[in-house]
Amino acid sequence: MTLSEIIRCTHSEAGEIETALPCQLTTLRPASTRNGKPYLDVEFSDGTASEKIKIWQDSSAYDQCHDLEAGDCAQLEGRFWRNQFGLNIDNLRVRPLTHEEEAALFSGTPERQAKLAADMLFIDDTVAALTDPRLRLLCQTFLTQFGERFRRAAAARSYHHARRGGLLDHTSQMMRAAVALRAVYPSVNWDLVIAGVLFHDCGKLWENDYEPQGFNSPLTTIGELLGHITIGIELVNRLWRTLDTDPVFQATGTPPKESVREHLLHLIASHHGQREFGAPVTPRTPEGWMLHYIDNIDARFEMLAMTYSEKGQTAPGIYEHRPPLEGRAIAPLPHWTE
Repeated sequence: MTLSEIIRCTHSEAGEIETALPCQLTTLRPASTRNGKPYLDVEFSDGTASEKIKIWQDSSAYDQCHDLEAGDCAQLEGRFWRNQFGLNIDNLRVRPLTHEEEAALFSGTPERQAKLAADMLFIDDTVAALTDPRLRLLCQTFLTQFGERFRRAAAARSYHHARRGGLLDHTSQMMRAAVALRAVYPSVNWDLVIAGVLFHDCGKLWENDYEPQGFNSPLTTIGELLGHITIGIELVNRLWRTLDTDPVFQATGTPPKESVREHLLHLIASHHGQREFGAPVTPRTPEGWMLHYIDNIDARFEMLAMTYSEKGQTAPGIYEHRPPLEGRAIAPLPHWTE
């Protein structure tokens, strides 16, 4: 059973489950209450979700964690349940994972592996079908040079797709939306939009990177100083300059390559849509607005999905508030059936 499934179960009417969870202890630090009672403050993840628990000194698990450190992998076994203070595990037993179990943990479930492989294949095929040879070569060069980092980065730290591989989830779904909308708005430069989908969050490879073997996404100096939009603009400019002498970039054709570069940079700069949300400029082109709305749709749908899976209901069909959504999410209307 995965952690996301445990979260859903502990929010359901059943409310509790006895199970074992292989995970990584992303945070493990000693702490104490105001009265001086010691405990361990633990955050853990299995790649599907993250949770926090307290392990009190009078628990047998406290001694079992004595030789463990943040970043170590372990199995947490016991009765998982939830109250107003968060997740709890009764009769908790903790043991380190074997090397084989660690490898299986970081590979993800077979279903997760298959999904990520299908997403990556879709992105590769969609990029290969671009008609503008400059954008096609630029995208393929990015995927060749940074594919491994791209496959493990998160799309955000908390709001949406905040997990290992989350950026790949987000990008592939946005690209599917772009392909689906192509026939509805034929006047849009869809080569540019698809390239914008791939590059709009490429700076998160440094802002929200994950350790090669881990579910921890450490803060980086460049991510904090510049942010993913600035990093993304710099990356595209750097890749563009390395390809500028390539025969593909020297071929004659329209639009001019410099215009293509400027419009692609505009998509990265404007994809947040509004200055108060961190956009250096607002969208000024059909492609800029298209990218912004596709990005927003996928992010909002992910936030709703996480609300339904992580939050309890305060009343039938009304879920607890999950920022940054405005107000409480409501259960969706089912499809019509006879």
